[in-house]
Amino acid sequence: MTKLVEMTGIEKRFPGVHALKNVQFDLNAGEVHALMGENGAGKSTLMKILSGVYHRDGGTVRIAGFAGAPDTPRAAQDMGIGIIHQELSLMNDLTAAQNVFIGREPRRRFGRLDEKALNAQTAEIFASMHLDIDPRARVGEQTIARQQLIEIAKALSYRPRVLIMDEPTAALNDAEIAELFAVIARLKADGVGIIYISHKMDEIKRIADRVTVMRDGAWIDTLDAAQTPLSKIIELMVGREVHDQPPQIPKLAQAEVALAVRNLSRGRELHDVSFDVKKGEILGFAGLMGAGRTEVARAIFGADPRDSGEIFVHGARCDIRTPADAVGAGIGYLSEDRKHFGLATDMTVRANIAMASLARFTSRAGVLDEHAMRQTAQSYITKLGIRTPSDQQDVRLLSGGNQQKVVIAKWLLRDCDILIFDEPTRGIDVGAKSEIYRLLEELAAQGRAIIVISSELPEVMRLSHRIAVMCEGRLTGILPGGSTTTQEDIMELATQRDMQAARVGG
Repeated sequence: MTKLVEMTGIEKRFPGVHALKNVQFDLNAGEVHALMGENGAGKSTLMKILSGVYHRDGGTVRIAGFAGAPDTPRAAQDMGIGIIHQELSLMNDLTAAQNVFIGREPRRRFGRLDEKALNAQTAEIFASMHLDIDPRARVGEQTIARQQLIEIAKALSYRPRVLIMDEPTAALNDAEIAELFAVIARLKADGVGIIYISHKMDEIKRIADRVTVMRDGAWIDTLDAAQTPLSKIIELMVGREVHDQPPQIPKLAQAEVALAVRNLSRGRELHDVSFDVKKGEILGFAGLMGAGRTEVARAIFGADPRDSGEIFVHGARCDIRTPADAVGAGIGYLSEDRKHFGLATDMTVRANIAMASLARFTSRAGVLDEHAMRQTAQSYITKLGIRTPSDQQDVRLLSGGNQQKVVIAKWLLRDCDILIFDEPTRGIDVGAKSEIYRLLEELAAQGRAIIVISSELPEVMRLSHRIAVMCEGRLTGILPGGSTTTQEDIMELATQRDMQAARVGG
């Protein structure tokens, strides 16, 4: 096979951190090579060296037989290396087409932008991905999932020989993932080499030819994907066996209803949605992209206005019109986009934990009690197992799993007994994902009512006591959790828009 990338003995140090230690990695033409490891294992650092963002401190790099790594991202593009970052790099005020060809727009005479050609070229790329997005649509008006697909289209527009995909399916549903995998298959057939980074273990078996595992900045092993059990890959990633069997789901028939939603409607997004969540219950929400799952959460939380419908908390009707109303009623919302809507990333762990409860730390004179804030933050760091050097660490420097725990701590401190988690494990590695699962189960065991929205059907099935399924803004059914429900059962309801749940609350 033709070697597109060869990296040997790669070293990288940052102040106080030995980020990469004698790492090796290679990529063949026409293969998908999965790069696996927990957050902090060194995967992104290695890829940033390959894509010209970082300079290595030692080791050798050969790209398509030529020695030397690119020294800038533009040089990497010129060498045929494309990268799809986990963190979106789109400009919200520009159109999809303008984002895809930013800096490379087709021009007419005298340098004028050729909008027609720009939109046509973008439409051609979208068509190759079976993507139904108007090239003229403003990116900021698109969902996170559609923005992710536009980011992928942007990378493909460079016609790369080496394509680095960092969590490309994090915001995609099953149908969109299938389309992306079809695109990957076509790229492989054309001889493109793909480096695939994902925390979704089932994807590795579906598309990867080889797997390289990293841990603590070091190369651990390179394995044949088809011949290696997932349990072995996970054990190499975390350095221990991970036991993550679904718990026995308790009966909740006599439990008090904590949250009741009746006939919730909003424009074309939601139509007459009704359900209950009991104390101690985890109610999962499943459905395809655009089904209305996040819209339900935002309407309950007061982030988006509703046209009609009623919300009851512990039996009392609540007129929730703003997030402040929801928080006052004891409802906390963990957004799918935690970095924009859940965290102040330039502030400390301590400040983020205290953010929603500042009144309890503020004197009548308006002075913050820093000592009390520190003690409280430390107690939640210990209670939730947040891995941080101190409560004064900037939250942006934490791993995804620990950032998610900080958001959870914020709402627990606010004493919210109804918690809505939208994509709680997006971008989180397998070890941290297991910890988040256990934490959600512990919160439910304490009597909190929990809604979990997830695009990963195994996750919904793993966590939920019951599963509410939506399609095109309607609740089409509520299924029991546990082994009695299959993915096929969920998908049947997720594609039947005219079915209405036979009974409210399941």
